[in-house]
Amino acid sequence: MSDDTTERPAARPGLRSRLRERIAEQRWVLVSVAAVAVLAVFVARVPLLLVAGGGALLLLAAIIPPPRRLLVTRRRREARSLTPWPETGMKQLADALPNPCFIVDRRGITRYVNRAARVRFGDPLPGDPISLRLRVPVLLEALDKVMAGGPAQRIEWSERVPTESWLEAYVTPVAELVSQPGEPARAGAVGGAGRFVLVTLQDLTEQRRLERMRADFVANASHELRTPLASLTGFVETLQGPARDDPVARERFLSIMLQQGDRMRRLIDDLLSLSRIELKAHVQPETVLDLASLLRQACDALKPVADEAGVALDIETPETACPVRADRDELIEVIENLVGNAIKYGVTGKKVEIRLSLAPQPGEGGRTGGTFVMSVRDFGPGIAAEHLPRLTERFYRVDASRSRETKGTGLGLAIVKHILTRHKARLEIDSAPGKGAVFTVRFPVAKDFEMLAGDIKGVSGQGVGLSQN
Repeated sequence: MSDDTTERPAARPGLRSRLRERIAEQRWVLVSVAAVAVLAVFVARVPLLLVAGGGALLLLAAIIPPPRRLLVTRRRREARSLTPWPETGMKQLADALPNPCFIVDRRGITRYVNRAARVRFGDPLPGDPISLRLRVPVLLEALDKVMAGGPAQRIEWSERVPTESWLEAYVTPVAELVSQPGEPARAGAVGGAGRFVLVTLQDLTEQRRLERMRADFVANASHELRTPLASLTGFVETLQGPARDDPVARERFLSIMLQQGDRMRRLIDDLLSLSRIELKAHVQPETVLDLASLLRQACDALKPVADEAGVALDIETPETACPVRADRDELIEVIENLVGNAIKYGVTGKKVEIRLSLAPQPGEGGRTGGTFVMSVRDFGPGIAAEHLPRLTERFYRVDASRSRETKGTGLGLAIVKHILTRHKARLEIDSAPGKGAVFTVRFPVAKDFEMLAGDIKGVSGQGVGLSQN
């Protein structure tokens, strides 16, 4: 045998059941009539036929309700059908949804909200219309269409207060789910399909933000590549035409073309580097490196650049090893970006200070943990406060013309930010016009290495790679 899962409409009360209900309501009247009839026959000696006829009329009057009573009964039955239903499968399904969910009746009255909706929109009072919680004209219009018997509606809208956000709502008619003890839940047992309307909400803010970032990135990258490409194309056309037989112009144009080609190469390299870092964003490095040794090596590699710009590099690092879990190439890229920027943009100060120190934090059992603090300070013109929050955005430049003069792509600090996020490090920027700039990075100490009173134990060697004893 197979279970019959076909949904059936709710049966209307039959004549027999209504008659039983009416007799039960008038039982005391019927008992009184019977008692009076017995007394009339045996005490007052009233003829039996007359008593039987009068009793029959009283019985019919008691059983058959008057029209007004029928109207009141029907209204009471309708009122009972509009009261909140008991714990049913519909409530459990609503609570299982991760997104905010409202269940309203055909009058737009909120009948139930799940936990997610209560957290975001508050707990509605019994009988509140849904318009008190969701005052969105396009949503209320869709709700009216569904309540009028229309198909399900999917709508989107944006809100500006308190912050910009995008929301999507799905409005669909549903039937109540009811079940009897020992029976599976079935839909439409009371009232039929479309009795209630289910409104589910989804927050699209993060999705829209990512789409906007992707579109901005593509637009900015296209713009940055279009400029040197247009320059190259123009010079090639000139060399093929008017400057074909002009060796002086040809030499000058070829030099400019080489610069533009180098600019495109740097931009493409930075884009590839940023893409590679984003792919590994959730994979924390496992190799333990000596940050002090790595910092000295990177600064030694940048010394010729600093000498050419007339900038002195002042470096101070601890005598002991500074173990951090890091990707060697990415850490070198961070140091080269920060120190290189300080050399380029702080050239007027003629000096760049690079410091590495330990900021200890007391731990359990006398152990000392903390963070390694690396700071790069220049004495250049400084940066206005309104630019500081946006310095790590892709292609953001404080001074676009100056950035091009210094061969910047606008991606350096964005790369630094992504690398530091992967290393669970934090970047802090402090600057003011005329006072230079300080870029500070806080690296967490490798947890597997014991540190007592500032001395790092369990580390062998002072090189870039460290091993645990």
